[in-house]
Amino acid sequence: MSEFEPLTQLVAGMPIVFAGDRVARVSPELAAAFQLGDRLIVVQSTGALLHVPAADHALAAAAVADARAAFDGLAAVSDQQISSFFDGFADRLADDRLFAAIVDANAEDVADAGQRGRSTTRLVLDEAMRRSMIEGLRVWQRHSAVRDRVTRTIAHEGWRVDERRAPLGVVGFVFEGRPNVFADATGVLRTGNTVVFRIGSDALRTARAIIAHAVEPALAAADLPAGAVRLLDAPSRATGWALFGDTRLALAVARGSGAAVEQLGAVARQAGVPVSLHGTGGAWMLVGAASSPDRLGDVVAHSLDRKVCNTLNVCCVARDGAERLVPAVLDGLWRAARTLGTSPRLHVIAGSEPYVPAGWFTEMAEISRAAGPSREPLADTVEVESLATEWEWERSPEMSLVVVDDLAAAAELFNRHSPHFVASVISDDPGDHAAMWSALDAPFVGDGFTRWVDGQYALNEPELGLSNWQGGRLACRAGVLSGDSIHTLRLRVTQADPGVHR
Repeated sequence: MSEFEPLTQLVAGMPIVFAGDRVARVSPELAAAFQLGDRLIVVQSTGALLHVPAADHALAAAAVADARAAFDGLAAVSDQQISSFFDGFADRLADDRLFAAIVDANAEDVADAGQRGRSTTRLVLDEAMRRSMIEGLRVWQRHSAVRDRVTRTIAHEGWRVDERRAPLGVVGFVFEGRPNVFADATGVLRTGNTVVFRIGSDALRTARAIIAHAVEPALAAADLPAGAVRLLDAPSRATGWALFGDTRLALAVARGSGAAVEQLGAVARQAGVPVSLHGTGGAWMLVGAASSPDRLGDVVAHSLDRKVCNTLNVCCVARDGAERLVPAVLDGLWRAARTLGTSPRLHVIAGSEPYVPAGWFTEMAEISRAAGPSREPLADTVEVESLATEWEWERSPEMSLVVVDDLAAAAELFNRHSPHFVASVISDDPGDHAAMWSALDAPFVGDGFTRWVDGQYALNEPELGLSNWQGGRLACRAGVLSGDSIHTLRLRVTQADPGVHR
């Protein structure tokens, strides 16, 4: 008789042990929804009870099975075939007739999301995003083949060891509703890997159209296995949990909101799947007293052109220069807002109010929110703990301002409250930059606008995610996770002398 019995039902109030010494209780809603064949995932770090219906589990399991078979099949195809896929994918996006169907689907997604009060700033597939996707695919098409390359050789008497670069396997990818991530995700094929992904439900129509009109035809034309790129065609978040809980994944990559990404990462870790998480963002700017107001105003404005992970979120200004530099920060904030046709929103850390004109705290303005316009003051006062908040704005640029004693104090605040992601140091003193490079616990450090942090923009490699040092990073602290990064190493011995022995 088996030691274990299948879970057939849940009862409201049923205790579920987690983390060894804590108990979660089944809610009445969960008990009513759970049916025979469903799965329950218990997040050991939080006690969250995640319900995975049988249909969602079956969908994810089948997709991973297809991708695993496709991974084996890719070993037999040529590098030219893989290049041909990227070329064909790009050509189909460049075809106005084919792209029209994708645009129509995207318009439906955008309209639906807007009606539900959802943010659409990253959802719109405009011409600029189209060009970016095409260029990203061209990058992978031109990229040198790296599926099997000797990275080093250790020579011994009569034999040698070659360390060779090799594909990793099936990559599971869950990301927010940004259509351009398709180009990033398929980049794993360049190194011989396959991908299964789930896109946010806001962009599901767009995803289906890209798959039908571009991805699948490009795979077929290049004679690549159909399972090399698999979309989980379901709006349920449970498909993402089922995907990340599949032990056949070689790597799980999650991008989106912090809480959702952390939960996905926990599910993957419990299954023993390595994870790369990208769920929090918000760049910081540290302004030294020896700074040019004109340069500062420019870099602030150019760091707030749209809300993404590398958008300016917190600005720290050294007290000795605050009287002449804070106005430059406010000018840059206003310039960014005017470019977007709206008003800005400023959160001033308590104690820094004297450096901001009093009118900012009393003047009311129309602030663009995902749920619609809102009448709010241009500025309010918040506590220092709010520096850890990433402001999710729609069209009205939003940021925090704090006046600090010096750059050392700014670095201390960064290391305590920031997501340890992007830091920009503004100063005309070279010594400030040297000191901050040593003091800041950040993978991306610059001396100007913050929006340079992007794999395709900065490194000419479309990214799967940016390492922001969240728990669960795969191997190293910094950098860009791209299709070129998804590889492992294998060792191959060549023995010339049959008499070699130990």
